[in-house]
Amino acid sequence: MKSFKLVFLLIAITTLGGFVWSCSDNSSSDTTTDSFNREEMLSNWADNIIIPSYQFFKERVDVLKATSDIFEAAPNQLNLAALRTSWENAYKAWQNVSMFNIGPAETSFLRSYVNTYPTNTTTIENNVSSGNYNLRDINLNDAQGFPALDYLLFGLGETDTEILNVYSGINGEKYLNYLTDVVDRIDTLNTEVLSDWQDNYRAIFVTNNGASSNSSTNSLVNDWMEYYEVAFRNGKIGFPAGVFSDGSTGPERVEAYYNNNLSKVLCLEALNAMQAFFKGENFNNAGSGPSLESYLDFLNTVKNGEDLSTLINNQFDASRTAINALNNSFSEQITTNNNAMLSAFEELQANVVLLKSDMFSALSIAVEFNSGDGD
Repeated sequence: MKSFKLVFLLIAITTLGGFVWSCSDNSSSDTTTDSFNREEMLSNWADNIIIPSYQFFKERVDVLKATSDIFEAAPNQLNLAALRTSWENAYKAWQNVSMFNIGPAETSFLRSYVNTYPTNTTTIENNVSSGNYNLRDINLNDAQGFPALDYLLFGLGETDTEILNVYSGINGEKYLNYLTDVVDRIDTLNTEVLSDWQDNYRAIFVTNNGASSNSSTNSLVNDWMEYYEVAFRNGKIGFPAGVFSDGSTGPERVEAYYNNNLSKVLCLEALNAMQAFFKGENFNNAGSGPSLESYLDFLNTVKNGEDLSTLINNQFDASRTAINALNNSFSEQITTNNNAMLSAFEELQANVVLLKSDMFSALSIAVEFNSGDGD
Protein backbone atom coordinates (compact mmCIF):
# COMPACT_ATOMS: atom_id res chain seq x y z
CA MET A 1 0.00 0.00 0.00
CA LYS A 2 1.43 3.35 -0.93
CA SER A 3 2.25 5.98 1.65
CA PHE A 4 0.51 9.35 1.70
CA LYS A 5 1.15 11.41 -1.38
CA LEU A 6 3.69 14.19 -1.55
CA VAL A 7 3.16 16.18 -4.74
CA PHE A 8 5.57 18.67 -6.25
CA LEU A 9 4.17 20.95 -8.96
CA LEU A 10 6.62 21.50 -11.77
CA ILE A 11 6.84 24.35 -14.26
CA ALA A 12 7.33 23.70 -17.95
CA ILE A 13 10.92 24.90 -18.36
CA THR A 14 13.16 25.21 -15.29
CA THR A 15 16.75 26.20 -14.67
CA LEU A 16 18.04 25.70 -11.12
CA GLY A 17 21.51 25.05 -9.71
CA GLY A 18 23.00 24.32 -13.12
CA PHE A 19 20.28 21.79 -13.99
CA VAL A 20 18.41 22.40 -17.24
CA TRP A 21 15.53 20.34 -18.58
CA SER A 22 12.36 20.44 -20.66
CA CYS A 23 9.27 19.27 -18.83
CA SER A 24 5.92 17.95 -19.95
CA ASP A 25 2.66 18.98 -18.34
CA ASN A 26 1.94 17.03 -15.16
CA SER A 27 -1.78 17.69 -15.08
CA SER A 28 -4.42 15.00 -15.34
CA SER A 29 -3.98 14.85 -19.11
CA ASP A 30 -3.57 11.37 -20.57
CA THR A 31 -0.90 12.42 -23.06
CA THR A 32 2.59 13.85 -22.69
CA THR A 33 3.52 17.23 -24.12
CA ASP A 34 6.92 15.98 -25.31
CA SER A 35 7.12 13.57 -28.23
CA PHE A 36 8.95 10.74 -26.49
CA ASN A 37 7.10 7.48 -27.12
CA ARG A 38 6.16 6.29 -23.65
CA GLU A 39 4.23 3.32 -25.03
CA GLU A 40 7.37 1.93 -26.64
CA MET A 41 9.21 2.35 -23.34
CA LEU A 42 6.42 0.58 -21.45
CA SER A 43 6.46 -2.24 -24.01
CA ASN A 44 10.19 -2.64 -23.54
CA TRP A 45 9.79 -2.68 -19.78
CA ALA A 46 6.99 -5.25 -19.88
CA ASP A 47 8.23 -7.57 -22.64
CA ASN A 48 12.00 -7.44 -22.22
CA ILE A 49 12.52 -6.75 -18.52
CA ILE A 50 9.60 -7.33 -16.17
CA ILE A 51 7.93 -10.46 -17.57
CA PRO A 52 11.27 -12.19 -18.36
CA SER A 53 12.46 -11.37 -14.82
CA TYR A 54 9.37 -13.01 -13.34
CA GLN A 55 9.80 -16.00 -15.66
CA PHE A 56 13.40 -16.44 -14.56
CA PHE A 57 12.36 -16.11 -10.92
CA LYS A 58 9.74 -18.80 -11.48
CA GLU A 59 12.35 -21.12 -12.96
CA ARG A 60 14.53 -20.65 -9.89
CA VAL A 61 11.56 -21.13 -7.53
CA ASP A 62 10.58 -24.30 -9.39
CA VAL A 63 14.02 -25.71 -8.57
CA LEU A 64 13.66 -24.52 -4.98
CA LYS A 65 10.34 -26.32 -4.73
CA ALA A 66 11.77 -29.52 -6.22
CA THR A 67 14.74 -29.57 -3.85
CA SER A 68 12.54 -28.81 -0.84
CA ASP A 69 10.33 -31.79 -1.74
CA ILE A 70 13.41 -33.99 -1.98
CA PHE A 71 14.69 -32.72 1.36
CA GLU A 72 11.31 -33.32 2.97
CA ALA A 73 11.44 -36.95 1.84
CA ALA A 74 15.06 -37.44 2.92
CA PRO A 75 16.51 -34.72 5.21
CA ASN A 76 20.21 -35.56 4.85
CA GLN A 77 23.38 -33.54 4.30
CA LEU A 78 23.41 -33.94 0.51
CA ASN A 79 19.82 -32.79 0.13
CA LEU A 80 20.32 -29.93 2.59
CA ALA A 81 23.23 -28.66 0.51
CA ALA A 82 21.14 -28.84 -2.69
CA LEU A 83 18.25 -27.04 -1.03
CA ARG A 84 20.52 -24.29 0.25
CA THR A 85 21.94 -23.76 -3.23
CA SER A 86 18.49 -23.51 -4.81
CA TRP A 87 17.42 -21.11 -2.04
CA GLU A 88 20.40 -18.88 -2.77
CA ASN A 89 19.78 -18.93 -6.53
CA ALA A 90 16.09 -18.12 -6.08
CA TYR A 91 16.91 -15.37 -3.60
CA LYS A 92 19.27 -13.76 -6.13
CA ALA A 93 16.60 -14.04 -8.83
CA TRP A 94 14.15 -12.32 -6.49
CA GLN A 95 16.34 -9.21 -6.46
CA ASN A 96 15.45 -8.68 -10.13
CA VAL A 97 11.68 -8.52 -9.57
CA SER A 98 11.42 -6.95 -6.13
CA MET A 99 11.52 -3.42 -7.56
CA PHE A 100 8.38 -3.97 -9.67
CA ASN A 101 5.78 -3.47 -6.96
CA ILE A 102 3.00 -2.51 -9.34
CA GLY A 103 -0.20 -4.16 -10.53
CA PRO A 104 -0.54 -7.80 -9.41
CA ALA A 105 2.60 -7.63 -7.23
CA GLU A 106 1.20 -4.68 -5.33
CA THR A 107 -2.30 -6.09 -4.85
CA SER A 108 -0.94 -9.46 -3.64
CA PHE A 109 1.62 -7.83 -1.28
CA LEU A 110 4.25 -9.98 -2.99
CA ARG A 111 7.31 -8.17 -1.62
CA SER A 112 5.96 -8.10 1.92
CA TYR A 113 5.29 -11.84 1.92
CA VAL A 114 8.47 -12.87 0.13
CA ASN A 115 11.17 -10.71 1.72
CA THR A 116 10.28 -9.10 5.05
CA TYR A 117 13.32 -9.21 7.29
CA PRO A 118 14.52 -9.66 9.94
CA THR A 119 12.35 -12.74 10.16
CA ASN A 120 10.36 -13.38 13.33
CA THR A 121 11.85 -16.59 14.70
CA THR A 122 9.49 -16.63 17.68
CA THR A 123 6.47 -16.67 15.38
CA ILE A 124 8.07 -19.34 13.19
CA GLU A 125 8.71 -21.58 16.19
CA ASN A 126 5.16 -21.05 17.46
CA ASN A 127 3.75 -21.88 14.03
CA VAL A 128 5.85 -25.01 13.78
CA SER A 129 4.90 -26.14 17.28
CA SER A 130 1.17 -25.55 16.91
CA GLY A 131 0.81 -26.45 13.24
CA ASN A 132 -1.95 -23.86 13.24
CA TYR A 133 -1.08 -21.07 10.79
CA ASN A 134 -2.27 -19.49 7.58
CA LEU A 135 0.54 -17.97 5.54
CA ARG A 136 -2.02 -15.86 3.66
CA ASP A 137 -2.37 -13.81 6.86
CA ILE A 138 -0.54 -10.51 6.30
CA ASN A 139 0.35 -10.56 10.01
CA LEU A 140 2.59 -13.54 9.23
CA ASN A 141 4.57 -11.70 6.57
CA ASP A 142 7.67 -11.75 8.78
CA ALA A 143 7.46 -15.51 9.36
CA GLN A 144 7.70 -16.65 5.76
CA GLY A 145 9.48 -15.98 2.48
CA PHE A 146 13.22 -16.11 1.92
CA PRO A 147 14.15 -14.77 5.36
CA ALA A 148 12.17 -17.56 7.06
CA LEU A 149 13.96 -20.10 4.86
CA ASP A 150 17.24 -18.47 5.83
CA TYR A 151 16.44 -19.34 9.45
CA LEU A 152 15.11 -22.82 8.69
CA LEU A 153 18.13 -23.77 6.58
CA PHE A 154 20.92 -22.09 8.53
CA GLY A 155 19.65 -20.96 11.91
CA LEU A 156 18.23 -24.02 13.67
CA GLY A 157 21.63 -25.04 15.03
CA GLU A 158 25.30 -24.11 15.19
CA THR A 159 26.33 -26.93 12.84
CA ASP A 160 24.77 -28.82 9.96
CA THR A 161 24.55 -31.87 12.17
CA GLU A 162 22.50 -29.95 14.74
CA ILE A 163 20.23 -28.59 12.01
CA LEU A 164 19.66 -32.03 10.51
CA ASN A 165 18.93 -33.39 13.98
CA VAL A 166 16.05 -30.92 14.24
CA TYR A 167 14.54 -32.26 11.01
CA SER A 168 14.95 -35.86 12.10
CA GLY A 169 13.91 -35.28 15.72
CA ILE A 170 10.59 -35.55 17.51
CA ASN A 171 9.23 -32.40 15.81
CA GLY A 172 11.06 -32.98 12.55
CA GLU A 173 7.93 -33.55 10.50
CA LYS A 174 6.48 -30.27 11.72
CA TYR A 175 9.61 -28.37 10.68
CA LEU A 176 9.62 -30.09 7.30
CA ASN A 177 5.96 -29.25 6.76
CA TYR A 178 6.54 -25.61 7.62
CA LEU A 179 9.57 -25.37 5.35
CA THR A 180 7.70 -26.81 2.36
CA ASP A 181 4.67 -24.63 3.11
CA VAL A 182 6.88 -21.54 2.99
CA VAL A 183 8.38 -22.63 -0.33
CA ASP A 184 4.94 -23.44 -1.75
CA ARG A 185 3.70 -20.00 -0.70
CA ILE A 186 6.51 -18.27 -2.62
CA ASP A 187 5.76 -20.44 -5.65
CA THR A 188 2.02 -19.75 -5.52
CA LEU A 189 2.43 -15.99 -5.18
CA ASN A 190 4.91 -15.65 -8.02
CA THR A 191 2.91 -17.93 -10.30
CA GLU A 192 -0.16 -15.77 -9.76
CA VAL A 193 1.72 -12.52 -10.40
CA LEU A 194 3.42 -13.84 -13.54
CA SER A 195 0.17 -15.25 -14.92
CA ASP A 196 -1.59 -11.94 -14.34
CA TRP A 197 1.16 -10.05 -16.17
CA GLN A 198 1.00 -12.44 -19.12
CA ASP A 199 -2.79 -12.79 -19.33
CA ASN A 200 -4.18 -9.37 -18.40
CA TYR A 201 -1.97 -6.77 -16.83
CA ARG A 202 0.58 -6.43 -19.62
CA ALA A 203 -2.01 -4.88 -21.95
CA ILE A 204 -3.34 -2.61 -19.21
CA PHE A 205 0.17 -1.50 -18.32
CA VAL A 206 1.28 -0.67 -21.87
CA THR A 207 -1.86 1.13 -22.99
CA ASN A 208 -1.86 3.35 -19.90
CA ASN A 209 0.85 5.43 -21.55
CA GLY A 210 -0.14 8.97 -20.66
CA ALA A 211 1.34 11.45 -18.20
CA SER A 212 -1.31 11.54 -15.49
CA SER A 213 -0.35 10.69 -11.93
CA ASN A 214 -1.80 7.19 -12.28
CA SER A 215 -0.21 6.44 -15.67
CA SER A 216 2.01 3.38 -15.88
CA THR A 217 5.19 5.40 -16.32
CA ASN A 218 4.51 7.64 -13.34
CA SER A 219 3.35 4.78 -11.14
CA LEU A 220 6.22 2.44 -11.91
CA VAL A 221 8.90 5.12 -11.64
CA ASN A 222 7.50 6.07 -8.23
CA ASP A 223 7.47 2.42 -7.14
CA TRP A 224 11.00 1.92 -8.47
CA MET A 225 12.27 5.01 -6.64
CA GLU A 226 10.51 4.04 -3.42
CA TYR A 227 12.15 0.62 -3.66
CA TYR A 228 15.55 2.27 -4.17
CA GLU A 229 15.19 4.42 -1.08
CA VAL A 230 13.24 2.25 1.35
CA ALA A 231 13.71 -1.44 0.57
CA PHE A 232 17.18 -1.17 -0.97
CA ARG A 233 19.15 1.74 0.50
CA ASN A 234 17.50 1.71 3.92
CA GLY A 235 16.62 -1.98 4.24
CA LYS A 236 19.86 -3.54 3.04
CA ILE A 237 22.29 -0.97 4.45
CA GLY A 238 20.79 2.02 6.29
CA PHE A 239 18.76 0.33 9.01
CA PRO A 240 21.31 -2.34 10.02
CA ALA A 241 24.13 0.23 9.87
CA GLY A 242 22.28 2.48 12.32
CA VAL A 243 21.74 5.43 9.97
CA PHE A 244 18.27 6.12 11.35
CA SER A 245 18.77 5.15 15.00
CA ASP A 246 21.35 7.58 16.38
CA GLY A 247 24.19 5.27 15.46
CA SER A 248 22.76 2.20 17.17
CA THR A 249 23.62 -0.63 14.78
CA GLY A 250 21.64 -3.80 14.19
CA PRO A 251 23.77 -6.47 12.53
CA GLU A 252 20.92 -8.94 13.05
CA ARG A 253 18.79 -6.83 10.71
CA VAL A 254 20.78 -7.56 7.56
CA GLU A 255 19.42 -9.61 4.69
CA ALA A 256 20.35 -13.32 4.86
CA TYR A 257 21.55 -12.97 8.47
CA TYR A 258 21.68 -16.70 9.25
CA ASN A 259 23.49 -17.67 6.06
CA ASN A 260 25.92 -14.87 7.03
CA ASN A 261 27.75 -14.87 3.73
CA LEU A 262 25.24 -13.64 1.17
CA SER A 263 24.13 -10.13 2.06
CA LYS A 264 26.63 -8.39 -0.25
CA VAL A 265 25.78 -10.71 -3.14
CA LEU A 266 22.07 -9.91 -2.79
CA CYS A 267 22.76 -6.19 -2.50
CA LEU A 268 24.87 -6.13 -5.64
CA GLU A 269 22.31 -8.20 -7.53
CA ALA A 270 19.63 -5.66 -6.67
CA LEU A 271 21.85 -2.71 -7.57
CA ASN A 272 22.71 -4.23 -10.95
CA ALA A 273 19.02 -4.89 -11.62
CA MET A 274 18.06 -1.30 -10.84
CA GLN A 275 20.73 0.16 -13.09
CA ALA A 276 19.82 -2.27 -15.87
CA PHE A 277 16.22 -1.11 -15.62
CA PHE A 278 17.30 2.53 -15.75
CA LYS A 279 19.26 1.78 -18.92
CA GLY A 280 16.48 -0.34 -20.44
CA GLU A 281 18.65 -3.43 -20.76
CA ASN A 282 16.85 -6.61 -21.74
CA PHE A 283 16.85 -9.16 -18.95
CA ASN A 284 18.44 -11.76 -21.22
CA ASN A 285 21.30 -9.32 -21.99
CA ALA A 286 20.43 -9.38 -25.68
CA GLY A 287 20.19 -5.64 -26.11
CA SER A 288 18.29 -2.65 -24.76
CA GLY A 289 15.32 -0.49 -25.58
CA PRO A 290 13.60 2.78 -24.64
CA SER A 291 14.28 3.59 -21.02
CA LEU A 292 14.58 6.28 -18.39
CA GLU A 293 18.13 6.83 -19.62
CA SER A 294 17.08 7.33 -23.24
CA TYR A 295 14.12 9.48 -22.13
CA LEU A 296 16.46 11.86 -20.31
CA ASP A 297 18.79 11.93 -23.31
CA PHE A 298 15.84 12.59 -25.62
CA LEU A 299 15.00 15.65 -23.51
CA ASN A 300 18.67 16.70 -23.58
CA THR A 301 18.70 16.82 -19.79
CA VAL A 302 21.91 18.39 -18.50
CA LYS A 303 23.17 19.16 -15.01
CA ASN A 304 26.31 21.22 -14.42
CA GLY A 305 27.25 20.79 -18.07
CA GLU A 306 26.95 16.99 -18.13
CA ASP A 307 24.17 14.66 -19.25
CA LEU A 308 22.02 13.73 -16.28
CA SER A 309 21.88 10.12 -17.46
CA THR A 310 25.68 9.95 -17.34
CA LEU A 311 25.75 11.39 -13.82
CA ILE A 312 23.19 8.82 -12.67
CA ASN A 313 25.07 5.90 -14.21
CA ASN A 314 28.35 7.15 -12.76
CA GLN A 315 26.76 7.25 -9.32
CA PHE A 316 25.40 3.73 -9.74
CA ASP A 317 28.98 2.70 -10.54
CA ALA A 318 30.39 4.56 -7.53
CA SER A 319 27.84 2.82 -5.30
CA ARG A 320 28.84 -0.54 -6.73
CA THR A 321 32.50 0.16 -5.97
CA ALA A 322 31.66 1.05 -2.36
CA ILE A 323 29.51 -2.06 -1.87
CA ASN A 324 32.11 -4.31 -3.49
CA ALA A 325 34.58 -3.15 -0.84
CA LEU A 326 32.36 -4.53 1.94
CA ASN A 327 32.55 -7.91 3.64
CA ASN A 328 30.42 -10.64 2.08
CA SER A 329 28.63 -10.68 5.42
CA PHE A 330 27.13 -7.29 6.18
CA SER A 331 26.64 -8.29 9.81
CA GLU A 332 30.39 -8.88 10.14
CA GLN A 333 31.08 -5.62 8.30
CA ILE A 334 28.91 -3.69 10.75
CA THR A 335 30.62 -5.33 13.71
CA THR A 336 34.19 -4.81 12.50
CA ASN A 337 34.02 -1.54 10.53
CA ASN A 338 30.63 0.09 10.25
CA ASN A 339 32.12 3.24 8.70
CA ALA A 340 32.47 1.33 5.43
CA MET A 341 28.74 0.57 5.52
CA LEU A 342 28.00 4.22 6.17
CA SER A 343 30.20 5.22 3.24
CA ALA A 344 28.28 2.85 0.97
CA PHE A 345 25.04 4.38 2.22
CA GLU A 346 26.28 7.86 1.33
CA GLU A 347 27.12 6.76 -2.21
CA LEU A 348 23.59 5.40 -2.59
CA GLN A 349 22.17 8.57 -1.09
CA ALA A 350 24.03 10.70 -3.64
CA ASN A 351 21.92 9.16 -6.40
CA VAL A 352 18.68 10.01 -4.60
CA VAL A 353 19.11 13.68 -5.53
CA LEU A 354 19.87 12.85 -9.15
CA LEU A 355 16.98 10.42 -9.47
CA LYS A 356 14.24 11.63 -7.17
CA SER A 357 14.76 15.34 -7.67
CA ASP A 358 16.45 15.91 -11.02
CA MET A 359 15.09 12.98 -13.05
CA PHE A 360 11.56 13.23 -11.68
CA SER A 361 11.51 16.94 -12.48
CA ALA A 362 12.85 16.46 -15.98
CA LEU A 363 10.21 13.84 -16.75
CA SER A 364 7.42 15.82 -15.06
CA ILE A 365 6.71 13.01 -12.62
CA ALA A 366 5.36 13.95 -9.20
CA VAL A 367 6.82 12.20 -6.16
CA GLU A 368 3.95 10.21 -4.67
CA PHE A 369 5.55 8.41 -1.75
CA ASN A 370 7.21 9.25 1.52
CA SER A 371 10.52 7.53 2.21
CA GLY A 372 10.11 8.20 5.93
CA ASP A 373 13.62 9.55 6.42
CA GLY A 374 13.17 13.25 5.74
CA ASP A 375 14.30 13.26 2.08
